[in-house]
Amino acid sequence: MKVIRKMWMIFILIAFLGVGYAQQKVKPIVIGAPLSTAFLYGWAPERAMKLAVEEINEEGGVNIGGEKRPLRLEVIDTRDLEPGVPVSEALLAVEKLILEKKVDFLVGGPVRSEAALASMDLVSKYGKIQIITTGCLTPLLHKRIEENYEKYKYTFRNTSHAGVMSQDFMTVMENLKNQYGLKKIIVMVQDVEHARKGGEIIAKMARERGFEVLDIKIYPTGTTDYSVGLNEAKNKGAQILFLWMDMPESAILLKQWAEMKVKALPMGFVCAAEQPGFYKATGGKGEYLIVHVVNGGNVPADITPWTMKFVKAYEKKWGLEPEGYGTSSSYMAVYQLKAAIEKAGTLETGKVIKALEELDLMGVYGRMRFDKRSHQIIPSHDPKEGAVPCIFQWQGERRVQVFPESVARGKILLPPWMR
Repeated sequence: MKVIRKMWMIFILIAFLGVGYAQQKVKPIVIGAPLSTAFLYGWAPERAMKLAVEEINEEGGVNIGGEKRPLRLEVIDTRDLEPGVPVSEALLAVEKLILEKKVDFLVGGPVRSEAALASMDLVSKYGKIQIITTGCLTPLLHKRIEENYEKYKYTFRNTSHAGVMSQDFMTVMENLKNQYGLKKIIVMVQDVEHARKGGEIIAKMARERGFEVLDIKIYPTGTTDYSVGLNEAKNKGAQILFLWMDMPESAILLKQWAEMKVKALPMGFVCAAEQPGFYKATGGKGEYLIVHVVNGGNVPADITPWTMKFVKAYEKKWGLEPEGYGTSSSYMAVYQLKAAIEKAGTLETGKVIKALEELDLMGVYGRMRFDKRSHQIIPSHDPKEGAVPCIFQWQGERRVQVFPESVARGKILLPPWMR
């Protein structure tokens, strides 16, 4: 009996080692992630992609014609969000992923709009598919694909863009005007090109819709005192503060706003306020701020059954809720690639492009379909029809989705001194 038992143990060990050896022999599908990893729009997407890759590999990998192949993620720091870093450095990072790391696909960035636009020529040159999931909110990206499809067909974007986001905010502001009579606006922006232009667009759209735009204030990066501008807002009777800032010092603005009890509701694109720890970081002074985080699923929400499944999985793995823009979209891009590869039955670029164009996947933030000519994700306020955005408000220590109404978890609240 002992001899038989030993023989069975040897047999099981050989079988186990054989399976392990076979798995090692299967060539992985390599996803390259060019990201500015020192910044939120870089590290959160990296975490989200790692989670998706881990989940898919635990389920056996990607099925290509009956063969299961694992995914491998290669991350490189583009540094493109760091001040003074040229676009060329981000492009070198992308090229390194293609030539040295031999990636099959690219997901994530480059994050900065100028670098992402420049990368389109590079991926076209090498015939590599890329899905932009973070940063790069310029409408120029999908317009360029539509105008020159054959050259730029390799690029897709599964996140929204500034044009759609500005319309979202206009809808929210019109609701506030109708409900509370808030119609006097001061725009406060960071002195960087995208914020200045964004502030001008918001001001123009607001005037066209009957709002009174009192001023556009521009602040150098690193500003630590906003009291003069806030006093001006107070004296002029501003009722809405529209902010466009991605610098951490914007938290100081919110602290001063709360301490001065300015009777104007703050809202906008505020990178520092996206993360779960923002409330504690401001000592609660950031409460009532309204923030656009582009895609649903970047805060807890009830959009599809997958939304909270993702939120809980991210929190279990990383110890906090999804952190802001680029998180849910980077996670979903890995699943979109998996679905497209399996549909195509190959890694051949042309066939995967066609599969991505035809893909119809219900994901974390709704129905995910690309426009076949522009490769831009199709947006909607109805998760059954398209990709749903997320505007949330800080209410206590929670980020509460308040827009669109179809998936909102709460309504916009005014601070006590405005009621």
